[in-house]
Parts: sequence; C-alpha cells; structure tokens
Amino acid sequence: MPVQSTLSGKNSDSNQVVSSQWDGKSFEQLRQECLQKGVLFEDPDFPAADASLFFSQSVPVQIEWKRPKEICQNPKFIVGGADRTDICQGQLGDCWLLAAIASLTIKKEALARVVPHDQDFDRGYAGIFHFQFWQHNKWLDVVVDDRLPTVRNRLIMLHSASSDEFWSALLEKAYAKVHGSYESLKGGSTMEAMEDFTGGVGEMYETKSAPDDLFTIMKKALDRGSMMGCSIDITSSAESEARTSTGLVKGHAYSITGLEEVHFRGQTVKLIRIRNPWGQVEWNGRWSDNSREWDYVDKAEKTRILQNSTDDGEFWMEFEDFKRNYDKVEICNMSPDALDDDTKRHWEVNVFEGNWIRGSTAGGCRNYIDTFWTNPQFKLQLEDADDDDDVCSVVIALMQKNRRKLRKEGLDLETIGFAVYEAPDEEDQVGKDFFRYHPSKARSRTYINMREVSERFTLPPGKYLLVPTTFQPHQEADFIIRIFSEKKAEAMFSVVLQPPMPSAPEEETEEEKGLRRLFDQLAGSDKAICVMELQEMLNGVLSRRKLVVMDNMMIKMLEKIFPNIVKQVDNTGKMEFQEFKVFWDKMKKWIMLFLSFDTDRSGKMSSYELRTALTAAGMNLNNQLLQLIGLRFADDNYEIDFDDYLTCIVRLENMFSTLKHTKINLFIRDSSKNDFFLLLSMNV
Repeated sequence: MPVQSTLSGKNSDSNQVVSSQWDGKSFEQLRQECLQKGVLFEDPDFPAADASLFFSQSVPVQIEWKRPKEICQNPKFIVGGADRTDICQGQLGDCWLLAAIASLTIKKEALARVVPHDQDFDRGYAGIFHFQFWQHNKWLDVVVDDRLPTVRNRLIMLHSASSDEFWSALLEKAYAKVHGSYESLKGGSTMEAMEDFTGGVGEMYETKSAPDDLFTIMKKALDRGSMMGCSIDITSSAESEARTSTGLVKGHAYSITGLEEVHFRGQTVKLIRIRNPWGQVEWNGRWSDNSREWDYVDKAEKTRILQNSTDDGEFWMEFEDFKRNYDKVEICNMSPDALDDDTKRHWEVNVFEGNWIRGSTAGGCRNYIDTFWTNPQFKLQLEDADDDDDVCSVVIALMQKNRRKLRKEGLDLETIGFAVYEAPDEEDQVGKDFFRYHPSKARSRTYINMREVSERFTLPPGKYLLVPTTFQPHQEADFIIRIFSEKKAEAMFSVVLQPPMPSAPEEETEEEKGLRRLFDQLAGSDKAICVMELQEMLNGVLSRRKLVVMDNMMIKMLEKIFPNIVKQVDNTGKMEFQEFKVFWDKMKKWIMLFLSFDTDRSGKMSSYELRTALTAAGMNLNNQLLQLIGLRFADDNYEIDFDDYLTCIVRLENMFSTLKHTKINLFIRDSSKNDFFLLLSMNV
C-alpha cells in the first residue's frame, strides 16, 4: 500500500562523503592543481574578507588575514597529538563549539575523521586544508585556505595554547564556512557540534526530572560508543566556571567516560566516571580518587576500575551524587558507520528529509486542528521488540536544516516538535477527523526553537504515524528526521500515482437530455463541438449555477487542454456528445467538491483543503506535488479561486489520463520526477 508523504526516506547511508566546493573538486585535486601551478590556495567560496567574519555588523578593528607561515617561523598542523590544550577560545562567543571539540579529542576514531591527518605545513603544503563534518545525512569534505584573521600578528578566533599549532584554528574556520560566516557560530548547544562531528543523534535529560532508568539508558548508550557530556546550570554570568566546594565547575562542559556497578558493604552501588576537559580540578566527595569508600571494594575490582587514575581531571562519583550535583546530561548516540569494531551494539537508523511549505504542508501543531493534518506524515513499522523485552526502544530526532546559514537573511530557528500516532491500516494521508478523535501515542515533550528536538520512547510493536510540525502554521523550513531503533524498523514511504477510472455511461437523465438539447444547438452537421463552442456551452451551464463565468484565462486553458481531452477518444480535434457527457460528469464532481469547501460562497477555497478535494476526485498526490501546486495556484492568503482550481484539476486529470493511456505505472521516489510531471501537467 502506498504511503503519501513529502519525505524522501532511506536507511542511513551517511558514509557518503561529498565535496563542499561549488565546482565539486576534491581536496586532493585542488592541492595538486596548486602544487603544479606553484601557487597557494585561495578559497573563492570563503574569501579572506569581512563578509566571512560578520553579516550584521562592521569589523570593529583592523583585521589582517595571515597564513600560519606569516605568523610563526615553523608552523605545525598538530603538535604531539590533538588534545584539550589545543583549544583556547578567541573573541567569538562559540564556547559550545569548543566544548564539543574538547570532547572530540577524547574519541580518537571520530577525531581522525573530522581532522584528517593527511595534511601539514611541510611536504605537499599548498595553503589548503580540509575537514569533514556530518550535514543532513552525508559527510561534507570542507576545504579552506589557511588565511586566518589576526590583529597585531595574533589569532583572534579559536587557537591553540601552542603558538605554532593550527589544527583547531583551521577547524573552526572550516565550520564557520559551512554556516556562512564566523558570526553564524555565536551561541549554540554543545550537542549540535557533537552531532556534526559524529553523525550521531542527541538526547538531553534534566537530572532532577530524569526517568528512573537513566543509569540504564546511559549504560546502553556507552555500550554503543555514544558520546556523553554533562554540565551544571548557572543562574547568572557571574557563576560561569565558578568552582564549588566539592571541586566541580559551574557552566562548564564535562565528558562522561564510564559507568559501573560495584559491591560495597553488601550492596550494589552505581558509579559514573566523569572527565574535566581541563585535565585537572576534580570532585573531592564520595568515591573520588582517594576517598575511603574504595577501601571496602574488592581489590581486583578496585584495581580494574581505578587503573591509571591520577589527578588528570577524571574522577568517579556515586550516581545519586551525580544527579544531585549536575543538572543536564547530553547523549550523542553514534550512528553505525561511526562505531568501531569493539562496540557491543549498533543502532538501526532510518532517515527522512522533507519541508513545510506555506499553503500546503505547513499546518502547525495540534492546536490548529483545521490544518494540522496537512503536515508531512509518514508511517513506520516496528516489527521486533528489544532483546529481553516486549517493547521497542526508539529515538526520534527532528532537525531543522541550514538555519545558521539563513541568519544573514533574517531567519532563525523555528519552534518545532512532533507527535506519534497509532497508524490506521487502510489510509494513506490521514485526514482531519482522525486527529480530532485519536490521541497521540508519543510526542516531543515541548515545542522549542532549537536546531533539533529528540526524544526516546518505548512503544509496542506495530504501525505508527509520525507527524513533524512547526508550532505556528504557515512557517516554512526544511527538515530531516532520523529514527534510531535497537531492531530494524521498516519505513514505508513509496508513493504510487493511480489514475482515476472514467465514469461509467448511464441512462440519460433529465439533466442529460437538457445537455443534449444545448449540445445539438451548438454543434453543426458533424454533431461535434470545438473549444470555443465548449466554452459557450460551459458558460451556459455554469451561469445557471451562479458560480463562475469562463473568462479569457479559462478559454486559453481550454484551448491548451482541449486537444488532449479529445484525443483520448479520437483524433478529430472535436468533441462529440458522448465525449462531452463523460467530461461533464467529471466537471460536475469537481464543481460540487469546490462548493463543499467554499462554505462562504466567496468563490475561493483554502489551499490546505486541496488535498482532500483532489483525493475525492480520485487523484492521490504526494506532498511534494501538492506543495508545488500550492505555490503555483494559491494566493497570499493561502486560497485558490475557482478558475485556478479548475485549471489545476483539469490539467491533473489530463496527466492521469495520459499516464493511463500510455499504460505507465509511475512510482515516485524522488523530487526530480515529481517536478518533471508537475511541470508536464501544470505549465501554462
């Protein structure tokens, strides 16, 4: 059964790496070109100019862009391995990014992908470097030149504590390029960058209101190789990085590196291992490195847990103390391609991409019941329960695309969320009444203006309907949905266009006898009518209904489609009465559908109701077609008048009939086909 959706869906294939350059050339191609020409690379996509720094303000000081060899005598890409000491914040408010980079240095496998080591300032140097970031289900290989912003020969953005090391400064520049400028990096969540470094999906928990099985959730995540962090909230900027009496730092990003259960005085105690990226300043309470609690733990177990334990910023805490002292836990679940071979379990991943378009699929949240049902929908089948359980663990993550880059156009993050419903068996696009009378089975905890909203659910096996939305209707954005599950989930997203069957001939009614009389008056001796006579006949019939009169635009439309309507039956170029009767049966249905939605008899219907009207007319379209039709025919108030409605529906009828006539079975799976067939049928 086809499932109608604006979303293109696929299993995660995020191993794919593509070049970010406008011409598609790879890092190695560009480097070799520069070496052959004997020049240093200058990036045309991210030039050494003020526009690459700021978009909303002028540069406050005189900035010079310099290459590392102009800053120091013997620059190095990495000195002694990439670690936390290589990350010093500059003038930009992007500490969230720095915290993620610090966490990245702990995950050596992930670091090697983000920061390839096939580059340096020695052999093969051409002023060009590259980094890899995950962006919307693919890895971007981002190329930059090594010109960096300086004031008085000192780097003003992210830099290393070593004046001759430049990997972190160039990494920040590449990340700024992805988002359009350095200024676009101001303000953000550590989780955002962690996802871009790993291709993972993030979850956030408030420790004071976390589920009872938070320890189990975190242990499972660690077993899968997930990256985890935690932090203590601050109430004012004055508290930022303030140290508590127990050795913890407020407003500071920590990494979580281990979870264990130990036997202590006849009880089982849950422990958590935490790392301060500073490499010092540790917890001094219970279960800290030299606390007496360790004296009551079996010696072999103690040695295993505390191996290599020094004043290196890493320490153990009892899990209950952890929840009392820390406020937030962030979990970045790594996608399967990012896991190493030693990881115990893997996630199954499904990915979908779509958009909200005003007038067709931007229906807003459940508060707006009249348009909520028009949001993109897709079905997901959870077939197998988790190991040792009778339910399915699922993480659903809804992410807005490219919003940082759009800041310079005055756009920012939309307020987003989603709901999950038990899917009815026989329906494709679920209608308004379903949502009016059926509650959701799961949903995002809140609507929030963050890049990504993600939640973990446990659902019984079955078929589900996922509806992603903005909070307000008419808000446009592109999005990506990722679904992580312990067992493989089947995502059903193919769309089949089925042309409607023509109405069966019936015995002539009184109406048909009246139509025949009018037809005979207009037809000549050949008992057939041309396009102008058809227009006159339709005006005569429609005027009795006091709905609309055929205007010049409709005449032009009829002139275009008339030959195609007629040639479905013969090639005379004219329409006989039997042909007109079939056409009029459809026209009546279209008119009555329009009137059923034009409740105030204004001659217009809501573009959000177009889906229902077309479905009732036997035309099942996916959301991408509906979005483009809405953009083509709806006005600024998201309404469609009768003329445009009729133009649209007749052209779609012509397209369906053509497909049927040529016996084409169309399975739409990508937008290029959608656009082609829409242009084929909608071109005026």
